[in-house]
Amino acid sequence: MSEREDRLNAQSEPLGESQEASASGGDGPVEPAPAEPAEAPPEEIRRLREEAERYRQEAERNWQQFLHAAADLENYKKLAARRQEEAVARVRRAMLQIVLGVLDNLERAIRYGEQARDNQAVEGILEGLRMTHRSVLEQLSLLGVRPMEAAGARFDPSRHEAVEQVSAAEAGVEPGTVVDVVQQGYLVGEEVLRPARVRVAQ
Repeated sequence: MSEREDRLNAQSEPLGESQEASASGGDGPVEPAPAEPAEAPPEEIRRLREEAERYRQEAERNWQQFLHAAADLENYKKLAARRQEEAVARVRRAMLQIVLGVLDNLERAIRYGEQARDNQAVEGILEGLRMTHRSVLEQLSLLGVRPMEAAGARFDPSRHEAVEQVSAAEAGVEPGTVVDVVQQGYLVGEEVLRPARVRVAQ
């Protein structure tokens, strides 16, 4: 075979993989470059911003409504508790007033009995009344109720109710002094449960 025929055969042989890669560019198939994202139109950007602002304002309104609702609930709880306390205090005072009425009757019975000491039967009844009177006072003290010290004190309209005025000179006291207690007054804690009905020097 001549040299000319060898060259022709070499040219007609298929290319190898490395030769094909070289022929096609060297690094395999060329992929197209990714296209850059298109910029949103200004109208779309403005719409999105307005929508975001609307959502933000709505969230703020909802938060404020929640805060107001929480404050209203707390105020209601305090009001309900205060009303309950006031109702209990009213019932307590009403019950104590009833007990004081019983105490008044006992004291009147004791005073009446002391005027008839010569009768032994009355003396026995009188002792029973005194025991009942002491028992009621002890029970009241457990509830914070105590008698008011009024005799000899300065007249205080917040604690005393004047039912009679007497001469200060005849009573031998300063004007405005409580001379005598007609009906005992009582305190519950530091509050006046019932004012004392008194005679006042004038």
